[in-house]
Amino acid sequence: MSEVNMDNWQKKSADRAKLYKQWIARADKNKVLKQLPDLHEEAFEKVDCLECAACCKNYSPRFKTPDIKRISKHLRLRESEFIDKYLNLDTDGDYVVKSSPCAFLGADNYCSIYEVRPSDCYRFPYTDEDVLLKRPQITLKNASFCPAVYFVLEKLIQAK
Repeated sequence: MSEVNMDNWQKKSADRAKLYKQWIARADKNKVLKQLPDLHEEAFEKVDCLECAACCKNYSPRFKTPDIKRISKHLRLRESEFIDKYLNLDTDGDYVVKSSPCAFLGADNYCSIYEVRPSDCYRFPYTDEDVLLKRPQITLKNASFCPAVYFVLEKLIQAK
């Protein structure tokens, strides 16, 4: 399998969005799921999240009830205080951060609540999960701003 050229990856990802969508629709799910753990590892040998942090700068995870309980306890706030200070309800009825970039993202791209971060943050960018195939809209959106998703999709397309 050839190397994935990461130069200008955002433009290449945008140019290939239609190809990605078609590929995901036709992918052999079992074959792909077996490949994901290794490709995920390989992607993060090439991509340093601390150099990018586009996810934290532009998007919000969902803050589910267990996340809210854990983070508010960590911050020594009542859950209602935490929600009032940091979160809004989105159109889907999910709690999300009030502003971008995320209030917990530092200037150095480190997360101040990393150890207790929301499960969506922990799992992002889903390149080692079936979400990659089961939720193509999410995968295509993530490929537009996350170099790891671009890398994994390119590797999967090469492997076919």
